[in-house]
Amino acid sequence: MINTFKEIESSALNLPESQRGKLASRLIRSLEDYSDKLVHELWLEEIDERNLSLEKGEAELIYEIDVIQKARSILS
Repeated sequence: MINTFKEIESSALNLPESQRGKLASRLIRSLEDYSDKLVHELWLEEIDERNLSLEKGEAELIYEIDVIQKARSILS
C-alpha cells in the first residue's frame, strides 16, 4: 500500500517526541547529502565559467598578496 504525503505526515506527527526527533534528524541528513552534491556540481560549473572568462580575456588573475595589500590600503 502506498501512503500519501498527508498520511505519512500525520503518522509522523503522532510519533512520540523522541522518535519525531530521530526521524527529523534522518530526514535532514538525507537533504544534506543531496545539498553537498548539488553545491559541488554548482562549484564545478562556476570553475568552468571562470576558466572560460580567463581564456577569453574577460577576466584576469590577481595574486593573493596584491588583493591583501589593496584591501589593507583601503581599510587604513
